[in-house]
Amino acid sequence: MSPVLTSPLVSTQWLADHLGADDLVVLDASVHTTGTGLAMSWQDARDAYEQQGHVPGARYADLVDAFSAPDAPVPFTRPGAERFEAAARALGVTNTSCVVVYDDSVGEWAARLWWIFRAFGFEQVAVLDGGFTKWRDEGRPVRVGALRAAVAVPSEPFLAGEERAVWADHDRVLRAVRGDEPAAIVLAAPRSLLGDDHPDVVPGSTVITTDDLVDPVSNTLLRRPALAEAFRPVLEADEIVTYCGVGSAACVDALALTVLGHEHVTVYDGSLVDWWQREPERLAS
Repeated sequence: MSPVLTSPLVSTQWLADHLGADDLVVLDASVHTTGTGLAMSWQDARDAYEQQGHVPGARYADLVDAFSAPDAPVPFTRPGAERFEAAARALGVTNTSCVVVYDDSVGEWAARLWWIFRAFGFEQVAVLDGGFTKWRDEGRPVRVGALRAAVAVPSEPFLAGEERAVWADHDRVLRAVRGDEPAAIVLAAPRSLLGDDHPDVVPGSTVITTDDLVDPVSNTLLRRPALAEAFRPVLEADEIVTYCGVGSAACVDALALTVLGHEHVTVYDGSLVDWWQREPERLAS
């Protein structure tokens, strides 16, 4: 019987209790970065998945390519429905699967993939609270190497639902900045990762970064009262738009807001990379 999710988060104990369950698919969505700001680059973490280990049975989900639109002008642009379906199907996901996603960072890449799944109407998906860091630090089993057997492609095709309105684009953010369509705009990227030499961030931003939301000891999201306090400046807004460098850390904020029950959260796909590329366009308007 497939596990049933009741929250966008699952604990390491929950995952340990359900490993091997029918229809459970565990995905490692780790991405590694180098540099800061305009000089940042991204690489898939498949080598780390194989050489440093992963949760037993976890499959590597490539956010850099498979779950993005690689020909788009901005890194990590969300995939279209067909590309998403193909990527999920290749990992053995079906429409009856229960999917748990983690990464080896503070959860930003897991949250990004979780958000993509939810955007296409897939509800049985959750993020492993604390990620691989907590799992490993607790001494839980770790597998090294590639999967011994190829992932079985489901006989029934995985079908995406209609994409939901959970993404913001440049025009939506610009309307919020100009006051034409108000929204609270939240910067989720720690400023240390933005570097020192870059254009301005989105005007009017409230800075609530992953550093404000993740416990540095356990690597888990803070509990609900602490999350509510962190988001206190914006929590009453009718709509909250989160953004970061490329739209990954922004999904941690979106995850935390979902935990808090906020129903009108959008993620600026492309985030600052898109905003900075459009700087001449904004100045001319």
